[in-house]
This record gives sequence, structure tokens and C-alpha cells, in this order.
Amino acid sequence: MGSRKKNSAEARKVARKTEAMASLNNCPTSPRKMRLMADLIRGMEVEKAMFVLKYSPKEASNRLEKLLLSALSNWQAKNEGARMEESHLVIQTIMVDGGRMLKRISPAPQGRAHRVRKRSNHVTMVIGSKEVMTENAQA
Repeated sequence: MGSRKKNSAEARKVARKTEAMASLNNCPTSPRKMRLMADLIRGMEVEKAMFVLKYSPKEASNRLEKLLLSALSNWQAKNEGARMEESHLVIQTIMVDGGRMLKRISPAPQGRAHRVRKRSNHVTMVIGSKEVMTENAQA
């Protein structure tokens, strides 16, 4: 393995150590409604995002709050000695993709039927420290 490849592999390994990921699959909320909350907290500090999600009236905020708690516990498992308050954690990326779609039929006038598409989504959240995020932006 060349030295550049080895150095970049070690840099990726260190960066992976400082960030944690959590995913939520087949969440029975439409992706459009979930993206509203995801766009609201993208790039926020974790403490502020928890406050926003806790006091938001949207139903998607409850699911995202649990997902954020899961990502935090994953981060703590990776970094046992570090404290969350001192590491300045932020939500680096949050992606909402469409999941499976349940297709149902609703009765319509004159013997017809309309399709009802019950949508679901997949959410992926990555949290990491603010210092690493600024270093990646500069590189």
C-alpha cells in the first residue's frame, strides 16, 4: 500500500471514530412530512436539536428525537472516555429517503376505486464533533 493511500485510510479511520450513525427504517410517516423536521435540525448542535424536537408539535419530531438519542448512545459507545458537552456534537448529515409504499383501495363514486398510497421513509442520521466537521470542509 502506498504512503498516500495509507495516510488517507488512517485519516478516515480517525474521522469515523469521532462520528456516530443511527438509522430508522420503514417509519410510517410520509417522507415529505419527515423532511420538514429533518431540514429544521440539520447542522444544529445536539443539545439545541433535542430542545427543538422535544417541543415541536409535529408527530415526526418524536421519531427523530428517539433517533437522535440512539445516535448519541452509539457515539458514547465509540468514545467511552469523552464527554458529550465538551466535544461540541452537531448533526452532520440527516437524510430522509422514501421507504416501502403500502397500496390500498378507497371506494369512489359510481363503482370505481381510487388508489391510496400509504408512504413510509428511511432516515439516516450522522452526528460528529464540530471540529472534525470544519476540518473536512477545509480539505
